[in-house]
Amino acid sequence: MSGSLTSLGTQDAMMAVLFAIVAISPYLAARRNNTSVALATVLSLMLVSFLQFSNSIVSGIPMQFDWPIGVFGIKPAIMDEPGESYRFLSSAWIHADWIHVLSNILVVSLVGIPLEQRLGKGRWIAVYALGFMGGNIAWTMSHPDSLIPAIGASGAAFGLLGAYMSCWPNDEVEFPLLFLIRAWPIWIIVFVRLGLEVWQMYSIQSGTAGESTVAHMAHVGGFFLAYALARPIARGGPYSPSGDIDDESASSKRSFEMEILESDPWGEAGKPLEGQAARVLTRLREEGDEPETRRAWLEELSEHTICPICEGEIVAVVSGLDCHIECNISNKHVNWP
Repeated sequence: MSGSLTSLGTQDAMMAVLFAIVAISPYLAARRNNTSVALATVLSLMLVSFLQFSNSIVSGIPMQFDWPIGVFGIKPAIMDEPGESYRFLSSAWIHADWIHVLSNILVVSLVGIPLEQRLGKGRWIAVYALGFMGGNIAWTMSHPDSLIPAIGASGAAFGLLGAYMSCWPNDEVEFPLLFLIRAWPIWIIVFVRLGLEVWQMYSIQSGTAGESTVAHMAHVGGFFLAYALARPIARGGPYSPSGDIDDESASSKRSFEMEILESDPWGEAGKPLEGQAARVLTRLREEGDEPETRRAWLEELSEHTICPICEGEIVAVVSGLDCHIECNISNKHVNWP
């Protein structure tokens, strides 16, 4: 059984490289196509899990988890060795089973995607990294002599909850909670999820519950590190954290952007829109004061219009919370608003 990267044989080393390629590829695609990094993270976790559990998928025989868990998981007793520091990163992509990975993907997708719209891509990656680093550090400090590997993206998932709670606690997101799937305020989701973690930790410490294989301390560590640092990270992003003075400047910025909608490329070219396109433009001007609504109407408008210069196709271009439409032949013809 291999215990570190340096002890891997040739075949296992090639598999380790494949793990890295599979984990990184969705992020490269997201950067190239300017798509969501939260969705890229979901895909990355899924692909790594398919690779990790490929033995059981193909043959129906449970995989021996010792190799990926032993090589990529956090082992607190050896984490002071420089050659083992990679585990702080790699452990967040390895899971014990499908229930483990899917429970983390649930949070990353349902909470992470709206949080990315608030933070933007770069800041989202920062708080996600704070989550899994905070979890790994908390676990290492609380179990300094342990050689039992700790794995999973749970610290990162709790970090997303911590960042959201710190910055926009009253935002509502669709989430399965208390046997109901509905839009819950972030603070309620945190109250239930973090409350359960604290209760389980207390039960284990008090002896009222048996031994657990779940790293509850990592979940709590990921939550609180992201919670503590999320607000300074969020400042300067698409949205300022709730209660910040910058809220007023952000609102002024959005109002200024709305003024740009008073003119449009078709009117300026002497070819004002008619019919359904004109109705969509009117709805955009009336209701496009929030990024999500504006994006929806701009995407609708792109389907009903053509370029007033070359009569080419109009496409919607989305980047985080920002969305504009442009001519598919040349953005010098139309790039609006």
